[in-house]
Amino acid sequence: MNKIFTKAIFAFLLLCITGLVAQAQNVTISGSVSDKATKEPIPGVGITVKGTTIATATNMSGKYTLTVKQAAPFTIVISYVGYASIEKEVTGNASNLDFEIETATVLGQEVVISASRTPERILESPVSVERMGPAVLKELSAPSFYDALTNMKGVEISAQSLTFKSINTRGFNSNGNTRFNQLVDGMDNQAPGLNFSVGNIIGISDLDLDNVELLPGASSALYGAGGISGTMLMTSKSPFDYQGASFSYKSGINHVNDNNTGNQQYNQLDVRLAKAWNNKFAVKATFSFLQAKDWQADNYSNFDRNGRAFKAGDRASDPAYDGINVYGDESSQNMRSIVQQSIEPTIRAGILAASGGAFNPKTVLDNLPAGTSYPAYLNFINANVPAPLRPAVSGQYLPFYFGLKNQTILPNQEVTRTGYNENALVDYNTQSLKTSGSLHYRFTPTIEGIAQINWGTGTSVYTGSDRYSLRNFSIGQYKLELKGQDFFVRGYTTQERSGDSYISSILGAFINEASKTSQTWYPQYISTYIGAKLTTPGITDAQAHAAARNVADQGRFVPGTPQFEAAKDKIVNSTIASGTGAKFDDKTNLYHYEGMYNFSNALNNVVELQVGGSYRIYQLRSGGTIFDDLTDKIDINEYGAFAQIAKKMFDDKFKLALSGRYDKSSNFDGRFTPRVSGVLTVAPDNNIRVSYQTGYRNPTTQNQYIDLSVAGGLQRLIGGIPSMLEKYHMLTTDIPYTDVSYRAFLGSVAAGAPNPALLKQYNFDPRGVRPESVQAYEVGYKGLLGSRFLIDAYAYYNTYKNFITAVDVFQQNDDNSFSKFGVPVNATGKVTSYGGALGLDYLIGGYNLSGNVSYNKLGDLPTDYINDFNTPEIRYNLGLGNKEIIKNFGFNVNYRWQDKFYWNSSFASGDVPSFNTIDAQVNLKIPSVKSMVKLGGSNILNKYYFTSYGNPSIGALYYIGFTFNP
Repeated sequence: MNKIFTKAIFAFLLLCITGLVAQAQNVTISGSVSDKATKEPIPGVGITVKGTTIATATNMSGKYTLTVKQAAPFTIVISYVGYASIEKEVTGNASNLDFEIETATVLGQEVVISASRTPERILESPVSVERMGPAVLKELSAPSFYDALTNMKGVEISAQSLTFKSINTRGFNSNGNTRFNQLVDGMDNQAPGLNFSVGNIIGISDLDLDNVELLPGASSALYGAGGISGTMLMTSKSPFDYQGASFSYKSGINHVNDNNTGNQQYNQLDVRLAKAWNNKFAVKATFSFLQAKDWQADNYSNFDRNGRAFKAGDRASDPAYDGINVYGDESSQNMRSIVQQSIEPTIRAGILAASGGAFNPKTVLDNLPAGTSYPAYLNFINANVPAPLRPAVSGQYLPFYFGLKNQTILPNQEVTRTGYNENALVDYNTQSLKTSGSLHYRFTPTIEGIAQINWGTGTSVYTGSDRYSLRNFSIGQYKLELKGQDFFVRGYTTQERSGDSYISSILGAFINEASKTSQTWYPQYISTYIGAKLTTPGITDAQAHAAARNVADQGRFVPGTPQFEAAKDKIVNSTIASGTGAKFDDKTNLYHYEGMYNFSNALNNVVELQVGGSYRIYQLRSGGTIFDDLTDKIDINEYGAFAQIAKKMFDDKFKLALSGRYDKSSNFDGRFTPRVSGVLTVAPDNNIRVSYQTGYRNPTTQNQYIDLSVAGGLQRLIGGIPSMLEKYHMLTTDIPYTDVSYRAFLGSVAAGAPNPALLKQYNFDPRGVRPESVQAYEVGYKGLLGSRFLIDAYAYYNTYKNFITAVDVFQQNDDNSFSKFGVPVNATGKVTSYGGALGLDYLIGGYNLSGNVSYNKLGDLPTDYINDFNTPEIRYNLGLGNKEIIKNFGFNVNYRWQDKFYWNSSFASGDVPSFNTIDAQVNLKIPSVKSMVKLGGSNILNKYYFTSYGNPSIGALYYIGFTFNP
């Protein structure tokens, strides 16, 4: 298959080049663009052939060259954000075609590509799109462009740590968001073993970022599987257009008024080098390094993970305490159950063996009525048990048995082991190092070959079904691309390496086991508890539990001690597959090939026509630490093709576009996703858009093949495809039981009357988990009122089918114990959501006032779907800025507020309170040395908040930065 596809790629490439060379009618123009007032050259100015997609941009020296494959005359448009556009008729080849442009208060002139995969003004986009261009990026109030994304209309962020943030739009937010795509220079930014983007850890540095385009909602018709909640495209600066050396250094502090750590330093260095020769060959290299202390997750609320509900109490008051950010306390046993099922049979067998099988204390003691006093039990022992066995019966067996018979002594109580706070287990020494390099060669003025490397490594913390300490993990992306004015062909690979990453809950549980096994710890706890109740008059239950935990915890490894550190080091350096460690061993790879051709110019723009295709291979290689690949390699193949045709009608007042894409994955049926959109111009620069889109998402690689122990080893996550279900015989011989019925059965066991009839089977769909899909309807308006007031509004309605959720089931083992499994499944019925947003921008006297408000609401839900909409109904942003309030001095302030909402995830669930925060910066430009000094901060009022339940609270980050040649 790979050889066939490679040949097809080369054939397609040859066709593209041949088609381009065959067009003999070329017109070439060149020149420069400068600021009329300052006479300084302006990089990034767009030069577009009016009415076509033919375009280029000025380089760092303000110069441009454009080759047009059509006969003159034609008109070119010179446009740049913040400047008045110029139109110029071209009658033939021309050099030194120079332009001076004037600043102007004009909005909505940005050109976007993502909405239709072809250049168009953002005012004319057929779907909602948000954009950050070079002018905006320089003036951001946030520490980085990635942090500033949340100021965009309809965008929200889930922050798991300082450097790990997940982007989302239109609901169903999650920590690792598999419903949102990120593309960096055309490459899918996901970690292939996780199936979601790890923030911007291997993305683009701020210094090298040219622009960001973000599409809220479904986009499968153009971009394939995924992106069911949104797609973001990040484009780096071309070394032809942005040359020279640039660097930026930022230093600051965070953790202000943080009782966990006190003030901590934050440092970041970015460097960029680019050089071009004769507009033919160019090279670029970037380097970025960030070092800081991460935010600490310190939510110690008591949580019932089975019922996903809060409990009252803490470790001192609740023997079954399970803290959200405490690990190792997931191990739980019922005091009565463990005596009945484990302790009593073990001790009885020992006494039987000691007596040579001649004496069974259970046959004697079972005849005594419940409620008999303890002295009466002792008298009975002296009268009925042989003297040599009395110490064993009294000391080892009788207290447990007495507790069972006298239930006021041995309560129906769950007990958990003493866990460790997250800060004792997780590495908070955050680092992020990312580097990139590229070689560019222009075969012709419009055909360019690119070889590119993006590589990043770092230490961070991620929240999934657990809290994962990502230490020294790395991801590399390596791309070859040939692109022209009307086509591109690219192939790239993403190589994921887990480094020293590990699961915190397994680490906590295994440290507990290393200090004292649970087989020893629980009997010590229970015997001490019973002994305290029997021998200490007037002792309370809480005092007895405290005494029991104190005895059972004797010898427990204390954080910071040599014993603790030695155990921790051994566990984090042993893989999960070994059965004794918490470390991942992930070396998963992704290979992706795609191409596209735009026939619009070849068809003289009578219609716009694009076709493209892609082929992708996932190679799952985790050594059995994530996937079911300990002995077998797992490959997943996906391929797809799309076409889009668009036509302007009614004197160019209305544009209709039809798109469709077909995709097929190894484990799932093929899927067709259409899109229909229309844009109606109701007045110059005022457009109404309507669209119907479909999107879908394949179950992730983990949804398909995960086989991982989590929650301190108490639960196993497995894939939902038929082969994984049958690995554990869940479709045939060992059908598991529902979570609700299992908990009802436990209640009967604890009451001393086990009732297996309470157990109800969970019957999985024999097809296994399947792709989820969405039908998305949107209507919007974007328009300029005058030249200073821009309005952008939209409303949407989404209907989801086969929504991927998860269930907990319990499978009975041969010894009548139960194993807990988490399995992805599709919800029956439909899930609906709806909402809208309004954005306003107003320019007045050099000031830019902006604001947006978003509304998202969950509609219908099937009964078997666990609500994880995880999105506030209302959130809004307000901004005020001025690039030059006085000469060379500017500022920007952003205020953000969002409503409270309930967060539901496999890790933890709870209320996320409403919060508001302010980001601000002031900057001084120093034109004489091409530099800028910026003083700023995020959350400058230092009001700690969290974006998703179970994740750390975020305080202020104050910084000062110096940038040369931005």
